[in-house]
Amino acid sequence: MKKIKNLLLLVVFSFGLFSFGVAMQDEWVVPDEYKNMKNPTDPKEDLNIGKSLYAKHCQSCHGKEGYGDGKKANEVEGDLGDFSSPEFQAQTDGDLFYKTSIGRNDMPEYTKKMPDDEDRWLIVNYMRTLAE
Repeated sequence: MKKIKNLLLLVVFSFGLFSFGVAMQDEWVVPDEYKNMKNPTDPKEDLNIGKSLYAKHCQSCHGKEGYGDGKKANEVEGDLGDFSSPEFQAQTDGDLFYKTSIGRNDMPEYTKKMPDDEDRWLIVNYMRTLAE
């Protein structure tokens, strides 16, 4: 009987660790050096370039309006976010630049597809226009 109790405790403990690990995995950790970066581009300029880059690289998963409802969204694991939400828009430009550049899980790294930092900053500017 004691072995069964110990096994049950081990199972419950393991499940708790797994659940905690999954919760931690879902959280983006943005290094301070990125979080505090200032956007070097003027958000009023070249907005059409940012929109075009978004349409080419982001829209298929994140959707035209940034709701996470793109045509490939069902193929991606995890939450694609809602770019129009106050929570998303509360992030710093540096947060968004990091996430757009480095990626994680199903979100690809875009430093190779878009090696010019300015292009990724222009996408950040365009994502700001998707606020509700």
